[in-house]
Amino acid sequence: MNYELFIAKRIIAGKEYENSISSPIIKIAITAIVLGIAIMLIAVSIGAGFQNKIRDKMSGFKGHVQIINYDNNNSDVSTVPIDKNQEFYPEFKNIDGIKNVQIYANVGGIIRTPTDFEAIIFKGVSTDYDFSFFKEYLKEGRLPDFSLGRNKEIIISESIANRLNLKLNDTIQTLFSSEKSRLKHKMRKPIIVGIYNTGLEQYDQSIIIGDIREVQRINSWDDNQIGGFEVLLDDFDEIQEKGNEIYSTIGTTLNSNTIVDSNPAIFEWINLLDNNVWFIIGIMVLVAGINMVTALLVLILERVQMIGILKALGSTNWSIRKVFLYNASYLILKGLLWGNIIGIAVLFIQKYFKVISLDPQTYHVSTVPVDINLWSIVFLNLGTLALCFIMLIIPSFIITKIQPSKSIRFA
Repeated sequence: MNYELFIAKRIIAGKEYENSISSPIIKIAITAIVLGIAIMLIAVSIGAGFQNKIRDKMSGFKGHVQIINYDNNNSDVSTVPIDKNQEFYPEFKNIDGIKNVQIYANVGGIIRTPTDFEAIIFKGVSTDYDFSFFKEYLKEGRLPDFSLGRNKEIIISESIANRLNLKLNDTIQTLFSSEKSRLKHKMRKPIIVGIYNTGLEQYDQSIIIGDIREVQRINSWDDNQIGGFEVLLDDFDEIQEKGNEIYSTIGTTLNSNTIVDSNPAIFEWINLLDNNVWFIIGIMVLVAGINMVTALLVLILERVQMIGILKALGSTNWSIRKVFLYNASYLILKGLLWGNIIGIAVLFIQKYFKVISLDPQTYHVSTVPVDINLWSIVFLNLGTLALCFIMLIIPSFIITKIQPSKSIRFA
């Protein structure tokens, strides 16, 4: 009869320890793993959520790479136009991984009401513009119709609308400085057809979106003169590589910048999240591992007599160690199961019910973002299981020091 297999099954079934001294210690160890994996899942998903949300919002407003005239000095207002007719427009033929190339032009101005005024940047776009970003964050109304001959339709942010008491379908009064004559102001009366709210207050507080032809008229530009190009990429992780390729492709009078280069402070803050997440993962794995080591040592010491009997019957040290390691692995898997259930449940509640809100002025998002990635969950579970198991191998060596004659007499 295979005594080792029989005892292993009894141990794994958990019946040997229901009323033993080690029972509360085992429960504490399992609880540590449950909390550890749940916290790790939440930390990783929230960290990825922050990164992806802020990246998407930044690229939604400015694209992944902007191509402008060197003389604009990376200003948000387009002062020196460039020719729309470029070899890379409407697409880069020699660079892969580019989703869209779209034209734009910005002009600074103010919105004036009978009681107040607000400085704004009018961003003019055309039919090639990817509006999928603003569709996601559109709170009221619709997007501008660019099929109109003279398009006065605009979308504004909820932030601007609330500060100036504006609402859908209002005709507003705006004033812009003419590019060719700084002393001459041009008035426009656009119509609000949509209100958006991205939660990125840095841009929500100032950006209104309309037709690029209005910007061209304000600046007295012709139809081929634009402020610049925005390039959208398929994969954000390739932004530096593609940014360098784009820079080497465009003309010598043009300059290109990635949103990472244009907004270093924001992306440095995002990168710090990775360090925090790794720190949390390390702490949680260490705590779970220490608790499992403690539980295993108690299990071994509580079963000294059993170990002595197995050795007297001819079992090897390694075969006995495997019994306890299998049992410890079962306890780890049990903790991982409940930890995943709790952690994923919390993430889904936040994802769909937005329970926890944030100050967008500080965090650039209005609620805690969550990105649940299947591969991240798999790697976290496998990594935790592997690391905890490796930590248990060393304390299991104590079994080799137990002598059958002393352990049986000790019992």
